[in-house]
Amino acid sequence: MIQVKNLTKLYGANKAVDDISFTAESGKILGFLGPNGAGKSTTMNILTGYISSTAGSCTLNGIDILEDPLAAKKQIGYLPEQPPVYLDMTVDEYLDFVYALKKSKIPKKNHLSEICELVKITDMRKRLIRNLSKGYRQRVGLAQALVGNPPILILDEPTVGLDPKQIIEIRSLIKKLGEHHTVILSSHILPEVQKVCDKIVIINEGKIVADGTLEELAKDKNMSLEQLFIKLIYGDIDEEEAELL
Repeated sequence: MIQVKNLTKLYGANKAVDDISFTAESGKILGFLGPNGAGKSTTMNILTGYISSTAGSCTLNGIDILEDPLAAKKQIGYLPEQPPVYLDMTVDEYLDFVYALKKSKIPKKNHLSEICELVKITDMRKRLIRNLSKGYRQRVGLAQALVGNPPILILDEPTVGLDPKQIIEIRSLIKKLGEHHTVILSSHILPEVQKVCDKIVIINEGKIVADGTLEELAKDKNMSLEQLFIKLIYGDIDEEEAELL
């Protein structure tokens, strides 16, 4: 479980994240939704210990990321928006490197083979990462997040720049991962979280403006999720403007 309480991040006088609180339950996929610049990536970076918060707390399975960062980070598999891959390594070399970096105790050969099979990169293991398509690099990024079998996965814009077929494949993979992991999926694309997530948190200008399941949010506001999202993020706009979104 992930618990975020009264989280704030200041850059000078600017509040990138403004006193937000939410919970991601174990074995569920939480969609963290908002437009570009809403504070999504800042929140993800705080959750993973990449940057510190100005105030508030983040606990990962009961471990505070500021009080015990090493133990907290062992709970996390992280895929940033740009996959952290080394282009001059083969897939096997890179996953061996990540395995050593994470000091995993799981038997390496079978563990890495299972991960490659899960993300469908088995046939690519001997190829240089620089020679892979963006879709396969994204899969390699997911593979490194799974090394060590962390209980929590944090995925920041995992389908950005992919073609429609690749997007469908990655979404399907994320749903499968959600059966055994707690997942936070950050996105600015509403259909993405609708198709994949059990619960949605909508953030705008650093503040949480909605939090609940798809059904709860639509029922509470007596409107479709698309209408709710547009209203919360963009305010009252006319039909012609809405069609462009």
